[in-house]
Amino acid sequence: MANFSFDIVSEVDLQEVDNGVNQACKELAQRYDFKDSKASIAFDRKEKKITLVADDDFKLRALTDILATRLAKRSVSLKSLKFNTPEKAFEGYLRQSVEILMGIEKEKAKELTGIIKGLGLKVQAQIEGEKIKVSSVKKDDLQAVIVHLRSLDFSIPLNFCNYR
Repeated sequence: MANFSFDIVSEVDLQEVDNGVNQACKELAQRYDFKDSKASIAFDRKEKKITLVADDDFKLRALTDILATRLAKRSVSLKSLKFNTPEKAFEGYLRQSVEILMGIEKEKAKELTGIIKGLGLKVQAQIEGEKIKVSSVKKDDLQAVIVHLRSLDFSIPLNFCNYR
């Protein structure tokens, strides 16, 4: 009998993040309320980090709103962004770093496998590093697991890949 499987991962398409940041920068350049402002958005692909710089708290909130809107339109889940607390930068400006979270942490993986086992289906869920492999003899059981996990409002974005 063939064994079917799929992987549960939490990944972000960095190209989409890059595109969203570029669109946010274009909007920032065109907005009247940011005229003569030193506000900026920078994306560091290697460190998976976005840096926001704004004149004051009001403009920082507007900047995060612009970024969140642009990323949401590019199908980047906002659950994968960790907004750190703003810190003072040069000459009274505020700087805020936004981390892009990728991979499933051990605690979250254990919570997911517990949810899958609680369904009562004949499936096996194994934690493999930063992903979870779910396997079963029946494809219908795997599809039921995917449907159930999509219906949950989990704290991290879940992607399903390698469906075999």
